[in-house]
Amino acid sequence: MAEMSLIKQSATALVARLKSGEISPHDLLDALEARIGEVDGKVNALPTLCFERARAHADEVLNKPVGERGLLAGMPVPIKDLADVEGVRSTQGSLIFADTVPEVSDLLVSHLEAEGGIVYAKSNTPEFGAGANTFNEVFGRTLNPWNTARSAAGSSGGAAVSLATGMAWLAHGSDMGGSLRNPASFNNICGMRPSPGRVAVSRASQVDGNLGLEGPMARNVEDLALLFDAMCGEEPGDPVSKPRPQTSFLDQARSGWKPKRVAFSRDLGITPVDPEVAEIVEAAARRFEEAGVVVEDAQPNLSEAHECFHVLRAMAFATGMKPLLDAHRDKLKPEVIWNIEQGLALSADDIARAEHQRAAMFQRGLEFFNTYDLLLSPATIVSPYPVENRYVEECNGVKFDNYVEWLGIVYAITNICAPALSIPAGFTAEDLPVGIQIVGRPNCDGQVLAGGKLLQDILGHHNRLPIDPRG
Repeated sequence: MAEMSLIKQSATALVARLKSGEISPHDLLDALEARIGEVDGKVNALPTLCFERARAHADEVLNKPVGERGLLAGMPVPIKDLADVEGVRSTQGSLIFADTVPEVSDLLVSHLEAEGGIVYAKSNTPEFGAGANTFNEVFGRTLNPWNTARSAAGSSGGAAVSLATGMAWLAHGSDMGGSLRNPASFNNICGMRPSPGRVAVSRASQVDGNLGLEGPMARNVEDLALLFDAMCGEEPGDPVSKPRPQTSFLDQARSGWKPKRVAFSRDLGITPVDPEVAEIVEAAARRFEEAGVVVEDAQPNLSEAHECFHVLRAMAFATGMKPLLDAHRDKLKPEVIWNIEQGLALSADDIARAEHQRAAMFQRGLEFFNTYDLLLSPATIVSPYPVENRYVEECNGVKFDNYVEWLGIVYAITNICAPALSIPAGFTAEDLPVGIQIVGRPNCDGQVLAGGKLLQDILGHHNRLPIDPRG
């Protein structure tokens, strides 16, 4: 049996105990291995384990002086299966890479390990992270532990489920069209898309791309901020990476900063939303008023969000994956083929128009945050849907044109380079989780975290973890 007294503790508490020597990284790895054995067969969140490597790395951490063990000091972290981990099967959820064992880790992974993070598992993801339902031909579906007949969302679905079920205290994820925020919403945990440049990564195709970003996930805002501190920082291998801020994100989350005025929007003016979800999120947003915060109905003009995002996303797929389409078309899922071909069909005029649209929305976003400290909205437009559905085809009577369009409420925020955090907002009549998206001015990640912690503590829904999967 897993050591549940450890499993239920916060990451910040455990890191403090690691630094004091009260517990060892091996204690945490033992507890995780037992917990995974108990529950992962029911949800399929962590299909690749590497505990032998993790224990060897734990010994390396323990051989260092206490003050040199990094911010995480031996804290275990699963890595999403889109990032390479040296010596560990790294598939990207694709049959093309099903047997790949890289010799070099992604810069993100080596950076985390230098901060005392210990990799013990790879978390499941859809093929190449495409789509907000976590399934692939290599490992199969990841199931939502709140109801295993429902989707865990994606593409960081395995990471979110591992947190919700006590198989992780912290988890790495990534986000282009909401892949940190959607699974956080569906699993009652926290996920944050940071400002561009906060987290350094290996650059293989687009050196300056910022549509897709890496970010932290955790069970609560403080734990998330702790992992964010360990993930962020300047690295020579990533030319757009930024230095760490002088004040840690954990300290900023705990600072007590309070917004004066926040905006709430049910739909950002661009998408249908399930009425029950909208009501839950609005009720959560209005509770900011208990802290003396003014809450007003407002949103920036994001009218070009769909056209802009679809063009730039397609261009990113074409840039990064055309060689795979040429060599392995038969092994790619249809949605990925569609995305690559959409990108290859773009004209220079299409791309120029999308870039101008993005710049215009970015400027309007900046002006909006001159009036409002934060923008609140649903993190997803529906509650967890049947897992056999590849994606959400319609919402509130509106049919979507493709498998991505239902994610507009999150990718609109991707367009404007704003940091965005999803935290638990409440539960539906079926007792399924719903998340609220908290958005801030670009590079004001600390304010998003502080506002998120304030609202989290008012709402209290994050305390319903970990859980045992249920049908």
